[in-house]
Amino acid sequence: MSTSLLAVAATASAEDEVIIEKPDFVPADGRYSIEVLESIGRVGGPVVSPDGKKILYGVSYESVEQNRSNQDLYVMDVDGGNKRRITRTARSEQGATWIDGGKRIAFIYPVDDVPQLWVMDADGNNRRAVSSVEKGIQGFLFSPDQKHVVMIGSVKYSKEAPEVYPDLPKATGKLIDDLMYKHWDEWVTEIPHPFLGDFDGERVDNVRDIMQDEPYESPMKPFGGIESFAWSPDSKELIYVSRKKTGMEYAISTNSDLYLYDLATATTRNITEGMMGYDTCPAYSPDGKWIAWLSMEHDGYESDKNRIMVMDRATGVKTDLTANWDYTVDAISWNVDSKSLYFIAPKDGVTPIFSIDLKKHEVKTVADGKYDYAALAPVDNKVLITMRHSMVAPNEIYSVNAKGVVTQLTEVNTELLSKVKMPTVEARMVPTTDGKEMLTWVVYPPEFDKNKKYPSILYCQGGPQSAVSQFFSYRWNLALMAANGYVVIAPNRRGLPGFGTEWNAQISGDYPGQNMRDYLSAVDDMKRESYIDSEHIGAVGASYGGFSVYWLAGNHDKRFKCFIAHAGIFNTEAQYLETEEMWFANWDLGGPFWDKNNAVAQRTFASSPHKFVDKWDAPILITHGEYDFRILASQGMMAFNAARLRGIPTEMLIFPDENHWILKPQNAVMWQRVFFSWLDRWLKDEK
Repeated sequence: MSTSLLAVAATASAEDEVIIEKPDFVPADGRYSIEVLESIGRVGGPVVSPDGKKILYGVSYESVEQNRSNQDLYVMDVDGGNKRRITRTARSEQGATWIDGGKRIAFIYPVDDVPQLWVMDADGNNRRAVSSVEKGIQGFLFSPDQKHVVMIGSVKYSKEAPEVYPDLPKATGKLIDDLMYKHWDEWVTEIPHPFLGDFDGERVDNVRDIMQDEPYESPMKPFGGIESFAWSPDSKELIYVSRKKTGMEYAISTNSDLYLYDLATATTRNITEGMMGYDTCPAYSPDGKWIAWLSMEHDGYESDKNRIMVMDRATGVKTDLTANWDYTVDAISWNVDSKSLYFIAPKDGVTPIFSIDLKKHEVKTVADGKYDYAALAPVDNKVLITMRHSMVAPNEIYSVNAKGVVTQLTEVNTELLSKVKMPTVEARMVPTTDGKEMLTWVVYPPEFDKNKKYPSILYCQGGPQSAVSQFFSYRWNLALMAANGYVVIAPNRRGLPGFGTEWNAQISGDYPGQNMRDYLSAVDDMKRESYIDSEHIGAVGASYGGFSVYWLAGNHDKRFKCFIAHAGIFNTEAQYLETEEMWFANWDLGGPFWDKNNAVAQRTFASSPHKFVDKWDAPILITHGEYDFRILASQGMMAFNAARLRGIPTEMLIFPDENHWILKPQNAVMWQRVFFSWLDRWLKDEK
């Protein structure tokens, strides 16, 4: 395993590039548009200084012209005062945090296009690179005594063709003999590993791979980051998350564990052995007596209930704090007194902040409302710093005091959005076909008039088990859809978190079942309103939402006038063999289609959307990225070909350089333009 170092230049090559500033855009007509969406400042962070007096955070802006984004860093007092920008650079400072008791800031920035660890004074001066890891780093976490730092690097996983056949230096073939040879949007040639370095305050040295030659990921692809690591308060131990499996064993299992690395002995032990699902997000209590983490019970079920587990370090006894709380948890943070934890969890269509007592396991609501909260940074026992957003407002930073009073600290987008006429959002309870009630968000156009008739859009969520809460998306932006003159219907159908484990789990093995009836129930309920033009309703969605659109296209009984599917599953049999994380396909589809004795699998595959193409009767737009290895672009191409062969009006938008998401600014703008052009053509222009 290579840990060799490269000499680094004193300055980064990125300094010669154009700096991206806040867009100078004024929405003259007051309309919430694609241009407004692209002009929004994206707030990140926040990190509270060790003395509890300051907050470090980032703000990024997109440049459509340069086709990229850039984040700079800001500092403000903990009450929101004295805001100041401390970086103005051509590349983003990533992962920024306080060191030296708040006197300095550490962050990731490129050196000759290789991301390295940098430090600077708290005012942004005296920037310098302190690491020179050969392949760069993707994250870092200093020990509490700041004598050590763990950095996320990468190690080689597979051989390239010239390494196998040196006489064929231009050969590009990949010889594959096991599963997990691809993941989301990449061929797996390297995997992340934790590298430990010693830090003397000026330079990171003695960098070593603490997993040595183990062929396992840490953190886990594709979304794992520095939250996969935790230092003990005495800096003697480091916990890392890993699923120590490869090939087919990796592809069918979600069984990750927490590994405790002892710095003095350089030994590792598994502290969650026998716990069979995902174990993630370790966190030592400030007093060092406890370790908390998020844990799923079942192997192979990636959308299982996330429990808050704690382990008494003295006895090794593990306790499920949320055993009597029927919701899944997204994120945790210890309170500074070590007597309770804060956590974020979707519940009843929103994502509030809660606390749970370590002894009584009592759950209390800390901050709620028609919002989603998205960060946890305790200042002391009385104040918590967080971020929140809603369908009509992007992230800003807030403080929450002990009485639950929420105070806005940043106003990055206040001026811009004050010039825009925004949609309104309403919660509606819809009766379902099995006698339950379903919370459905309805987003109304600006200056909505109930005496007029509006075309509408059914929004089909992906995941399939991702919350339809008060999310703010830069692509599936429901407020933007409403601002274009549509009433948006967003049901919390079966299979979504926030309504108990039974509601969340029901969708697994029942893709074409109750959740589809839930969608139709929401549409039928809304059609009763006089302001809904029942002859002009569209259905849109991505990923599982794309599957939903394909399935509804053949089973909608004339409810929909047009469809849009992005990155959707069209043929579930093909999907079973095309995708890479087989645990997902096994759990949610029921298993392989060739298992004739598996009733769940047979029902799933018999109801694949492609089986109903003969019933397609409405125009459909299909979009996909060719770097999508989760749901291959061939799924969209099959659907497009089927529609064309059947004479259905259809278009296909393919991005050769995008994955499951459309991320590049110009591609994102193009996607939005095509999206609304299609909807307007079939839901407005035809009338």
